[in-house]
Amino acid sequence: MSRCSVRQIENYRKRISGSLLDRIDIHVEVPLVNFRELTSDTNTGELSAVLRERVAASRNVQVARLKTAKLSTNAAMGVKQVRECCKLDAEGKGDLEHAMEQMNFSARVHDRILKVARTLADLAGKPDITSNEVLEAIQFRSLDRQLFE
Repeated sequence: MSRCSVRQIENYRKRISGSLLDRIDIHVEVPLVNFRELTSDTNTGELSAVLRERVAASRNVQVARLKTAKLSTNAAMGVKQVRECCKLDAEGKGDLEHAMEQMNFSARVHDRILKVARTLADLAGKPDITSNEVLEAIQFRSLDRQLFE
């Protein structure tokens, strides 16, 4: 297995523009998994069947919520649906405002954060988006700012 040099990685990152990154909903760094973790008999993760149930329930909530707009997923929401379906409390607004200012996010990223936060709330079975979902959604955007600025 070959790896890119630091210089190759920097050159690649410079070619990727902010507007392209803005169009990606979630940026996640995935660390290498060591052999012992892969071969361990101890399963610390969520069972696939349980996860499938949560995702199916979340999708059903999204379909019902977005039925009048003839949409079926949070990712497909337009600006109007984001404003209607992704209302934040004062704490969530404050967290998002702080992130927007500190990380210099675009308006496109603002809406993507709200869509991801809405999806996280749906997966948790919550009717409203809380500060926790906002912060988690912001965290999913942090990697591009750390790597590409």
